Amino acid sequence: MRVGIGYDIHRLVEERKLFLGGVEIPYLKGLISHTDGDVVMHAIADAILGALALGDIGQHFPDSDPDYKNMPSSDILRRVARLVAERNFVIGNIDMAIIAEEPKIHPFRDRMVENISDILGVDKSKINVKATTSEGVGSIGRGDAIAAYAVAVLVEK
Repeated sequence: MRVGIGYDIHRLVEERKLFLGGVEIPYLKGLISHTDGDVVMHAIADAILGALALGDIGQHFPDSDPDYKNMPSSDILRRVARLVAERNFVIGNIDMAIIAEEPKIHPFRDRMVENISDILGVDKSKINVKATTSEGVGSIGRGDAIAAYAVAVLVEK
């Protein structure tokens, strides 16, 4: 068994769509990033890469490479999922937390779980998405950013 942890944070800016867990969420701001900025997908990808001891998302999808400009983060997670299979592992489970003052995450949670489950090719019972606030503290508390943490457990086939 292997365990990895992932973390991502991006600033919120106007005139950008907000994607979390592959779901477009209606909100006044979106996350700025070289890709679509989906911190949920980025944190999960980083957790999986960590469990595989393959570095991090920045090594595999550098923001200096124009091929990744505006890439949907779901594509990043699909590519990382292929690495799991290539190395003879399966996903045991994914647990993740989204930290945001706004918008409320709960109405979109089930769709996020479905998207992540579909991309990773695992049952929804192996994916957990939860959300919390930072109680007004720091850049997230001011509504300037959204972050996500993820833990991935991989099991050898």
